[in-house]
Amino acid sequence: MDENHYEWQQEQKRIEDVKQILGEKKQKIIEDNKELMGDIIELRQGFWDDVTVNMDEPDDVIETYASIKQQAELLSERERSYGQFHKLVKLYGRQEDSPYFGRIDFQEENGEIESIYIGIGSLMDKNKENFLIYDWRAPVSSMYYDYAPGPVHYETPEGEVTGEMELKRQFIIRRGSLQGMFDTGLTIGDELLQHVLGGNASSQMKSIVATIQKEQNQIIRYDKNKMLIVQGAAGSGKTSAAMQRIAYLLYRYRTSISADQILLFSPNHMFISYVASVLPELGEDNMRQTTFQEYAAERLDRDFKLESPFEQLEYLLSDQDSQGLESRVTAIRFKAALDYKNLLDGYVKGLTEKGMKFRNITFRGQTIVSAKEIHQYFYKLTGRIPNRIESVKVWLLDKLEALQLAEQKKDWPVEEAAFLAKHEYVETFKELEENKEFNEDTFDDFEREQQLLAKRIVERKMRPLRKKVEQLKFIQMRRLYEQFFDVAPVPDTMSEKEWKDIGRDTKKALNKKYLYAEDITPYLYLQDQIEGRSVNTVIRHLFIDEAQDYSPFQIEFIRNLFPNARFNLLGDYNQAIHNLYTKAPSLLEEGEEREEDLKVEHLYLMRSYRSTKPIVEFTKSILPEGEKIEAFNREGQKPRVHKKANSEELMKAILETIQTRQDEGHETIALLTRTKQEAIDLHARVEDHLSTRLIYKESQSFEKGILVLPGYLAKGIEFDAVILPEVSRKTYYKEEERKLLYTAATRAMHELDLFYTGEEISPLLQSVPEDLYERK
Repeated sequence: MDENHYEWQQEQKRIEDVKQILGEKKQKIIEDNKELMGDIIELRQGFWDDVTVNMDEPDDVIETYASIKQQAELLSERERSYGQFHKLVKLYGRQEDSPYFGRIDFQEENGEIESIYIGIGSLMDKNKENFLIYDWRAPVSSMYYDYAPGPVHYETPEGEVTGEMELKRQFIIRRGSLQGMFDTGLTIGDELLQHVLGGNASSQMKSIVATIQKEQNQIIRYDKNKMLIVQGAAGSGKTSAAMQRIAYLLYRYRTSISADQILLFSPNHMFISYVASVLPELGEDNMRQTTFQEYAAERLDRDFKLESPFEQLEYLLSDQDSQGLESRVTAIRFKAALDYKNLLDGYVKGLTEKGMKFRNITFRGQTIVSAKEIHQYFYKLTGRIPNRIESVKVWLLDKLEALQLAEQKKDWPVEEAAFLAKHEYVETFKELEENKEFNEDTFDDFEREQQLLAKRIVERKMRPLRKKVEQLKFIQMRRLYEQFFDVAPVPDTMSEKEWKDIGRDTKKALNKKYLYAEDITPYLYLQDQIEGRSVNTVIRHLFIDEAQDYSPFQIEFIRNLFPNARFNLLGDYNQAIHNLYTKAPSLLEEGEEREEDLKVEHLYLMRSYRSTKPIVEFTKSILPEGEKIEAFNREGQKPRVHKKANSEELMKAILETIQTRQDEGHETIALLTRTKQEAIDLHARVEDHLSTRLIYKESQSFEKGILVLPGYLAKGIEFDAVILPEVSRKTYYKEEERKLLYTAATRAMHELDLFYTGEEISPLLQSVPEDLYERK
């Protein structure tokens, strides 16, 4: 028997043995769960039967409280145990399918050789004496990622362990059966990658724990500076590394960090749904996810209609010849920079002396406290603006309290009480009864009843006003932001006319209760400087994906919101499509301005795994500095460029190509257009022939199938096959759109087709060598 065949049999036998233990452990937990679930149901049903309730004497009250607390704690402990058992059942189920993916043979100094198997979760033998599988985040597992066979070491809480790695082996195990196995050094061979990533993409990102390079492991286990910036090429595994970093943090610091202390800012909802299953695959609960737009909407949606970054981009792409474009581009560029923040800081400093804007406080059509009175009271105070605002709020609430007492004695509450509908009277009576303002002695006392009803009616009428005061709505925040453009000095980087134009356009939008995307962060920042918003001290690690699309001002603003958090920024400056025309700086590119203060570290991932080698070679040629990107050696077909005489021929060829890709077994086929309107128009033509899904807004979720969407909405997502339906000179003709075209093309994993009509292809593609694609 050949040695390789013997080793294969031995490894398969071990897998079967491990599967048997997993099955037994899972079955035992299921049985325990049944008993535990019965205990929980019994405890819930008999909760009050087992509690001694006696309220006669103070000592009896204390005893009753202790009895209730003891019973509640018992129930809570059982429910927690049930939750842990449930998680273990799910983990064992995943391990039965693929118990581990790696093995190293390690000999500690003066010790025996030990075979260490690495998977998504730990597993001990039946006697609980030895580990059959080590969790991939355990200290000993770091050798698998950091070293080739030879001298190695790893850190433990007790200190450094040194020794020799005799073997490093990788497995592909599916449904409990060994599908592939080979010994390797530091670099992952493309045999594994073809198997793991070479097939059809699922609707969620595949867990690629087994393909981590040393550079990715450095990201996962990073624990130095407070801000980590990862610049990575399209398809280099940035998001996968980030997800695994989150799982590692939750495992490594499991006694001090929970999933709800980690926050991910995602680019859009489709991306959120796309990565939603990644952490569960890695054996952890999901962290919190949101978009910056969602965060802003929670605070501003009632006051403004907010322009999204995608609507801003649509304006830049669709209205390139409009009269206000140049002024808007200048505004977007300036409002993204820290210079704009500094200008706002100067404005806020001036507001300590003069210029605050307030509203009249009115009740039933009468002014109770005028804006002028509030202004005078504010400027009698000293100290920081937020502290003064807090004092004004307390002063106004006292005024409302006095007003309420006065209004209760007037005739109008009694008159309203007389005309209460039956259900309103009953509701009011119940409210009073619950608050113990009615009792047997007062129920028949008509005068007392009327007084209490009047009090409740006044309270109800004043409740909205009180709430507005508590929410600081007496500040005219919109007027304060408008005033800023009247009093701030002209920035050094622009002319007086440019500054006036920016102010005019911004105020015009504000008056329509519309907030441009570039004004959202500055507006929120000004609001925080005035109102003194509370910061979030709960979040310990914050991740920002597609960070190249966040301005320096945004990053600084988010840093202020989460002062206790370590920051992890991931992005690719070659995909910075939200500053196509503005050329607003990205922290991924500048990195120098405040690094000493921020304690920033830059790491780089320049090897692309997502696409086949021919697609990577083609797409990197679109970029001026694309030679920095390295294609992983995964073979495939060259991209195809189709030239068609007219739109009818074009549509026929696109439909034929979609059919071909489906016949080849590809499940996700994306038709990526330049703008939303182009996507809508294309979908209308395609849906007559094929079942397709149109995605044109950021709130939609990711699904398999044939998708039609603007290329900018596909950021961070991969598809089996990508079709770019029109890449002629008339569509992509601006140099500023090079990154948009690159981003769309790099979404393809296996097949890329580009179509155009007319005589000339886009000038952005004319620099691509002809030997990198096929002409059709």
